Amino acid sequence: KQPREFREPKEKQVREKTAKPVKPAKPVEILTDPEEIKEVENRAKVFLRDVFASMNLGEVEITSEYNTTDGSLEVDFEGEDMGILIGKRGQTLDSLQYLTSLVVNKGKSNYIRVKLDTEDYRKRRKETLENLARGIAYKVRKTRKPVILEPMNPYERRIIHSALQGNKFVETVSQGEEPYRHVVVKLKRN
Repeated sequence: KQPREFREPKEKQVREKTAKPVKPAKPVEILTDPEEIKEVENRAKVFLRDVFASMNLGEVEITSEYNTTDGSLEVDFEGEDMGILIGKRGQTLDSLQYLTSLVVNKGKSNYIRVKLDTEDYRKRRKETLENLARGIAYKVRKTRKPVILEPMNPYERRIIHSALQGNKFVETVSQGEEPYRHVVVKLKRN
């Protein structure tokens, strides 16, 4: 089953969007000191335990691993009723990831990317979005009409773009302003 398509109000479609300058990304520095890695992991765990306790979630097992290849902190949690932590389309998980990132990176000169997951949600969501992208591409090719997807966060839009990158018949573009930015899948002009 595919989610229903999202259409912006007519007045928003008419307005042309100007390109924003892209902020340079903070440099990623791989941590090598075991003490520093442990301190970063502890910051994340303490923050998440406090949040989970405030939510009365009960027993939640938090595991974390610092990935030395890309310099990210991968945190996974297991427990009862993890659906509450995922939220609608992963919005709660994304917000929690953002807040954990702020806590972990506070006062740090180098940036550590934080990735939160539970019940393999990120992997399952990625597969769902890739399937959606292929289905939409087929529909666009068949009907010859563009399809506007619902608003998505940058990570999810990237999945759609990547899934259709090699497609000979359709192309993808992101349009709109956050948090309503969305992907449009349309026929390639030959």
